[in-house]
Amino acid sequence: MALLEVKDLKAYFQTTAGVVKAVNGVSFEVDKGKVLGLVGESGSGKTTIGHCLMNLLPKPAGRIVHGQILFDGVDILQSSEKEWQKLRGKDIAMIVQDPMSSLDPLFTIGDQVVEPIKIHRLINHKVSLQNRVVELLEKVRIPAPRDRIKDYPHQFSGGMRQRVVGAIALSCNPRLLIADEPTTSLDVTIQAQYLALLRDIQESDDLAMLFITHDLGVVAYLCTDVAVMYAGKIVEIGNVRDIYKNPAHPYTQALIRSVPHNDAKVEKLYGIAGAPPSLINLPAGCAFAPRCKQKIAQCETAELPPVTKISCDHTVSCWRHV
Repeated sequence: MALLEVKDLKAYFQTTAGVVKAVNGVSFEVDKGKVLGLVGESGSGKTTIGHCLMNLLPKPAGRIVHGQILFDGVDILQSSEKEWQKLRGKDIAMIVQDPMSSLDPLFTIGDQVVEPIKIHRLINHKVSLQNRVVELLEKVRIPAPRDRIKDYPHQFSGGMRQRVVGAIALSCNPRLLIADEPTTSLDVTIQAQYLALLRDIQESDDLAMLFITHDLGVVAYLCTDVAVMYAGKIVEIGNVRDIYKNPAHPYTQALIRSVPHNDAKVEKLYGIAGAPPSLINLPAGCAFAPRCKQKIAQCETAELPPVTKISCDHTVSCWRHV
């Protein structure tokens, strides 16, 4: 049984311009010890899924209107706020995009790493708490951790702040880790180090991970499976190797073609023409049809393309494969 199973999840935002259908019927699974990469352009709904899993949608504008989130077989959408507080940070943890927006500049790193442990009352002894913080900072490879627990966020580089946020997420030994574009603000060298660190931690702790990104290179390096999102829906999902070798959806094919290659003969990078549709006024039929060079007449009818099985673990929503 999957550790996490999301079924037909819909999350909408009420705005003055209308209802934004940020997540519009999404289903996927994450098994223990597996890493699912969630990829797509900005605004496709990736981060909203992460916030749904943590019950952190901004209220009252944001709300989950339909679906189930089964964690270890239990629908956590039926949980009370007190039950969410017990779950969030302990069993399900999240690494956010920008560490400076989540780290408090007025508190030391040690105080912030220890906070989830205190909230969930996992360790009460002061010396044991300090030792646990040092252990966590060592785990994310911060030099001289016993000295640095007294430092403040501004005294750390961007890469080190990202490691601190990772230490906070790992502090209570979660079973599911959500990483929301954690390498976006890092330069290439530091990004590679951080990804290697995440992979080592994921493998050593046998963590289930949902890795949200727009970088297909990161997915190839870190993830076992990949789900491709477009306009609030997953259009293709499967094993990383299968999808990279045999992408079935035109959008997935276009994303893979857009990845730069070390080829001197390539004079111009490939780009996807047009722009993603408004999530307030989605087009009829397949949302990618207005930008798709392979579309057929059925793509622009009112009916959405059904989910079609390509292979054992590879499915796609496209009329060309029905």
